[in-house]
Amino acid sequence: MIPYGRQDISQADIDAVVDVLKSDFLTQGPAVPAFEQAIADYVGAKFGVAVNSATSALHIAVKALGLGEGDLMWTSPITFVASANCGRYCGADVDFVDIDADTFNMCPDALAAKLEAAEAAGRLPKVIVPVHMCGQSTRAEEIAALARKYGIKIIEDASHAIGASYGEDKVGACAHSDITVFSFHPVKIITTAEGGLATTNDPVLAERMGLLRSHGVTRDPALMTHESDGPWYYQQVDLGWNYRMTEMQAALGLSQMARLDQFIDRRNALADRYDALLADLPLKTPGRIEGARSAWHLYVIRLDDVAQHRAVFEHLRAHGIGVNLHYIPVHTQPYYRDLGNNIGDFPVSEDYYARAISIPLYAGLTDEDQNEVVRVLNEALA
Repeated sequence: MIPYGRQDISQADIDAVVDVLKSDFLTQGPAVPAFEQAIADYVGAKFGVAVNSATSALHIAVKALGLGEGDLMWTSPITFVASANCGRYCGADVDFVDIDADTFNMCPDALAAKLEAAEAAGRLPKVIVPVHMCGQSTRAEEIAALARKYGIKIIEDASHAIGASYGEDKVGACAHSDITVFSFHPVKIITTAEGGLATTNDPVLAERMGLLRSHGVTRDPALMTHESDGPWYYQQVDLGWNYRMTEMQAALGLSQMARLDQFIDRRNALADRYDALLADLPLKTPGRIEGARSAWHLYVIRLDDVAQHRAVFEHLRAHGIGVNLHYIPVHTQPYYRDLGNNIGDFPVSEDYYARAISIPLYAGLTDEDQNEVVRVLNEALA
């Protein structure tokens, strides 16, 4: 089976984790701060806050921005459910903005129209969570201009996009947002097994997210309500969670960072090669944003003929090609249907779902394996 994605673990990665296992710290040691600094330096942000998953990073990000009961958050329908669920964890209402048909990202034109209607109705979102689907940046500058116009905060869900860029900036620099969130799940660009990280340029947001990831407990006298009782003393000054990243995860991530640019270059080469190999088939290859470079976490094709979708998917799986579908539109999930969403609310996203197939793409994919993917796909479409 050729999987749609997989981790790439080197002996150096293994050695880095073993070194931590032999050290004095398995948690709350020096590896996590070093990993946070490495990511922040790479993307050009001032602060990084590492946690145990991107879902946790999204949760502390929306909490740090003050999202709560009675507030409204918008995100994309084409994403993993965590992009929406983080708002629900805070008691906020969640709504969606339809995607651009070529890039699968939040459509700025749809966003502009929805914001105008929301302002007229007297209920604007407090936070918008655009998703860098498949590793390609959103049209971030346009979305940021709209957010500024209406006084809205932005969290970039860049779970797919470590190593991507938009213009002169790396995704994660927060040039057009308040916070950016990355995922380090095994099929992502680099991995910490499980793990996530939030970047920001705001010291207040960084401090708050750091507090929230560790129960809301602090030993910092500057954050306490009164003078410390002694060297043992700590205070819980907020309600947080245990979202800490372990030292082993951070060590793995630090080691993987040494090959991040190599991974991105290979993924881009494979995506370019797919574009050429699939050019004459009855399908659409992913669109690209001018001036941006994708991290290419996923390569999603869309079939011209909706009626072929399931048969092609099943043929590929049956012949050793581990395709997947990213994602089922969130607004069609039973939980979100129960909250008032309906089939037909976001037609571009629903049409995407009816045609999309994620085909194998990862740094270790060989040209020979990629040729086999294309061969079986040709066979399925014949």
